[in-house]
Amino acid sequence: MSIPETISAQLKDAMRARDTARLSALRMIKAALLEAEKKAGSTPADDDCVAVLRRMRKQREDAASQYRQAGRQDLAEGEEAEMTVIDGFLPQLADADTTRAWVREAIESSGATAANQLGMAMGALMKSHKGEVDGGLARSILQEELG
Repeated sequence: MSIPETISAQLKDAMRARDTARLSALRMIKAALLEAEKKAGSTPADDDCVAVLRRMRKQREDAASQYRQAGRQDLAEGEEAEMTVIDGFLPQLADADTTRAWVREAIESSGATAANQLGMAMGALMKSHKGEVDGGLARSILQEELG
């Protein structure tokens, strides 16, 4: 079952269960995927859906952080609840050890030898493991390995 189909099925289940928090988050996700569908002109593939979901998760993460800084714990908790629903549709990212191994492979394949060649290695890494690796973690490991 594709991600949009799974979301629709879970949306119906949340309606039946009268789970308003989950229902709200699922409606938000469905609206974002419909917007992506309109832009693309066709039903988005699961890879495109994952990209939309990652973007949405990042937005929620940033909003929760800002709410916490402003002392609004209630709003931050709402954003974190939405992140939990979004996480249910995202594939798991590689752990630090796996990422480190992939980074070393990318450094070897790209021929990067110094910190100013980080972009070459990052490009090789993302080309081979897009969607499987956390970009921030990979970047920090790359900086550590190259510099």
